[in-house]
Amino acid sequence: VQLQASGGGLVQTGGSLRLSCASSGRTFSRYFMSWFRQAPGKEREFVAAINMNSRRTYYADSVEGRFTISRENAKNTVSLQMNNLQSDDTAVYYCAADSTIIMTSIRFASAYDYWGQGTQVTVSS
Repeated sequence: VQLQASGGGLVQTGGSLRLSCASSGRTFSRYFMSWFRQAPGKEREFVAAINMNSRRTYYADSVEGRFTISRENAKNTVSLQMNNLQSDDTAVYYCAADSTIIMTSIRFASAYDYWGQGTQVTVSS
């Protein structure tokens, strides 16, 4: 599966952005989808995840209540709505997919087989 992330940009503190990740292929609904981010000089960190049928979502503590992950299997897309953005949210955001991930591993970047190219989010004050 190929992933294409988009929607990043420059936003002021407290603002909002919506990231999208489009997937190629006809088996998108079989993939567990996640968003990760990586700030300069830091390791890639988990942001949010959603299971195949959208019944379960997972968030990092740092974004809980501000970010919302969703997916539309009919359109092969997963989105990340980001509200009340803070300077600490500045990073390159990546979407990731895996069809056989173990639930105890969803917060680890190494557990995912497929990655998008990343989209830059910059939050300025």
